[in-house]
Amino acid sequence: MQFRHGNRAEDTPPATTEARSMAAAAALAASHGAMTESDSPYLLRDVLTAAPVGVALLDDRLRWQYANDAFTEVTGLRRADLLGRPAEGTAFAGTAATLRQVLTDGHDREHVTGDPGAPGAPVPPGLRVRYRPLERAGRTTGVVVVVLDDPAAREQLRELEQARARLALLDSAAERIGTTLDVDTTCAELAAFSVPGLAELVTVDVLPPEATAIRTGRAGAQRLHRAAAESVPALHTALAELARPGESVRHHEGSAGARSLAGGIAVLADGSEYADGLASMLVLPLAARGRVIGLLTLGRTAAVPAFAQDEADLLGDLAARAATSIDNARRFTRSQGIALELQRALLSEPGNPHQNLELASRYLPSGTASVVGGDWYETVRLPFGRTLLVMGDVMGHGVEAAVDMSNYRSTLRDVAGMDLPPHRILRQLDNVISANESARPATCLLVLADPGRGRWTLSSAGHLPPALIAPGRPTELLRVPTAPPLGTGLGGYEQITHPLKPGQTLLLYTDGLVERRDEDIDASLARLAAIQLPAEGELDDLLDAVLHALTPAAAEDDIALLAARPRAR
Repeated sequence: MQFRHGNRAEDTPPATTEARSMAAAAALAASHGAMTESDSPYLLRDVLTAAPVGVALLDDRLRWQYANDAFTEVTGLRRADLLGRPAEGTAFAGTAATLRQVLTDGHDREHVTGDPGAPGAPVPPGLRVRYRPLERAGRTTGVVVVVLDDPAAREQLRELEQARARLALLDSAAERIGTTLDVDTTCAELAAFSVPGLAELVTVDVLPPEATAIRTGRAGAQRLHRAAAESVPALHTALAELARPGESVRHHEGSAGARSLAGGIAVLADGSEYADGLASMLVLPLAARGRVIGLLTLGRTAAVPAFAQDEADLLGDLAARAATSIDNARRFTRSQGIALELQRALLSEPGNPHQNLELASRYLPSGTASVVGGDWYETVRLPFGRTLLVMGDVMGHGVEAAVDMSNYRSTLRDVAGMDLPPHRILRQLDNVISANESARPATCLLVLADPGRGRWTLSSAGHLPPALIAPGRPTELLRVPTAPPLGTGLGGYEQITHPLKPGQTLLLYTDGLVERRDEDIDASLARLAAIQLPAEGELDDLLDAVLHALTPAAAEDDIALLAARPRAR
């Protein structure tokens, strides 16, 4: 540390802020006493000019009377803007209240500039400012302002400001990134969030959903999927030269992207290696749960400051937060893909009915942005020309629901082979499923079609009623006694019979066809009963008409349909 004495710099032992403050106060006291004894107007000036800390004086009307060189140097203010002027009319107007308190009660005041709630002194943050009354002949004649450079306080304020910036950035990112469980949408949100506030060009590359995430530090040459790209208008031409969203990319060995991917580290580099017009580049690994799943590349032109290490740390927090959202979306996509393929395989075709019954079926998943459900249907061929129609819906979603649906389906086939009436089949199913504590409950509707005897026999376990469609008549929802879902162990299943006439079509469906959020189920069923459906023609045409009339624009749940019609003899 160096203290200045005139034009001479002299090495001195390190001194604490408090020690320097006390030394300055002692110098002021000594000079004041000396000036009183010798009545020299120059002694105080000489001492203050040589003082190693910033010192300024205000009179009892709080007008600036003096400021030494150290004061103007550390505060950045000019004497011409202070001397002879009242504090309230200068850059120190924010401290006028503090100065008046010192005049009134004669007590010292002190604060660190930049601290929340501190007086608004127009000096750089991290400086310690002390206000001390100037007393003469037993009365307060002014205020001494001492400004000390406090490296520790300045570092604390710098860290505090970084923490504030980090929290503000992450709070804003949390609101705008990860609003869906779709990988490409999440990556596009990250790119849009970063331009233009953080960078002028941004690309987001991720591992394909089927690829295994890379353990940090073990990545090799890995092909990625360009999920998003964004730039300011001035860089659209440069952006067009890069891989576009939807294309595969591979960062060549030795590049900033390859180093970041391999090491799981942030890499600062010359932006010209990535795109024309870029002066600096920051490549950040997108790492979640200890594994790298992609890269975030940010570029800036020479028109804005280059990326610095402090920014790399801050933006690294953003990349980590975004990576978690992207990883959640990747896991969801993989889970959905498995569940969807499983469900499609299980529902590829219903069983083989008798020749006296015509069947058609459909299964519509709610979409990649939603979750696959446990909807299922089945037909079982029974003796004497009878066919058992089944429609079920396992509660819950995802792979587990699809697996449970498979268990229900196989168990049903075994029980149906016993040739029991529908209500007893439900009872047996309920007993078997409820014995498995991990099985999910399911609603189920059984319809025994018996064209030879001209009747439908129906029994329900908490499922929605089937729709009967006949030529020249409105759609009719058959009233079926309902009971608790399967797997509850409560039983209580009943059955009814209904005439089966030539030309009639019975439609079984799951709740995704009719149910809507914030709508009573009776209103939903009334909408189904009110639509005009083709009672004649191909059953596939009938199912098309049903889906066209009732499928919502944004499906909230899966839809399964099964239509049955007796063939004319």
